[in-house]
Amino acid sequence: MSPNPTRRRAAAATLTAALLVPALSACGSDGGKSGATASPSASASASAQVKPANLTVLAASSLTDVFKTAGAAYEKSHPGTKVTFSFAGSQELAAQVKQGAPADALVTADTKAMDGLRAETGDATVIAKNRLVIATGKGNPFKIDDLKDLADSKIKVVLAAPEVPVGRYGKQILDAQKIEVKPVSQEPNVRAVLSKVELGEADAGLVYKTDSAKSGDKVVNVDIPDDQNAVASYPAATIKQSKNGEAAAAFVAWLSTPEAQKILQDAGFQKP
Repeated sequence: MSPNPTRRRAAAATLTAALLVPALSACGSDGGKSGATASPSASASASAQVKPANLTVLAASSLTDVFKTAGAAYEKSHPGTKVTFSFAGSQELAAQVKQGAPADALVTADTKAMDGLRAETGDATVIAKNRLVIATGKGNPFKIDDLKDLADSKIKVVLAAPEVPVGRYGKQILDAQKIEVKPVSQEPNVRAVLSKVELGEADAGLVYKTDSAKSGDKVVNVDIPDDQNAVASYPAATIKQSKNGEAAAAFVAWLSTPEAQKILQDAGFQKP
């Protein structure tokens, strides 16, 4: 005898429901909310599983020391990944990116340089900030203690070129105080300015606080009051032409993690 049609439909419905339960469970539950995102721990796990790559990172000169430490830390926590840095003035790095230099990520010392590369980079994130100081020769023989002292014609002052972020910041704070300085030279990056002062080729220069702090007793740092100073921002972004897009994005994201931020702040950089 054939099964009753009603019973046959009930059995089919029961079987269908039984098959759907595991399928829905496999998709995960969002508590009734659509578009749920992964938990932080899940996201961290996914980041750690990014395929290893050899990354080339273009970075502002003022990040030279701290990024060597950060790069080593990143490689340790991401086995198989190698990070190679190329340091230069931000304006030079921007030119390299526009010319198609093979690189995966970029970190500049100002937002202006990064803003000019929107067609070549991903979205930028500020990872740190910095301030300027007056670096003077060993022992500060001219007793420089204020920005206005740099206007003294007897003092050999060296500045970064105005197209360089630190040079632009320097011009900004000097112009705001209506101080006219005639530099003996204009350098391509902050490290070159600091080197001139360290070697005694200049009596003073405007540099980032983090760079001057690394000079030890080779120079004397003269702080600039906050209301006369400028704040330098360091944005980081991936480069669109990178052949290691996922790994580059993971490195840029890592720069905002507590581990990376501690390295930056231990080196004297300010929180973003």
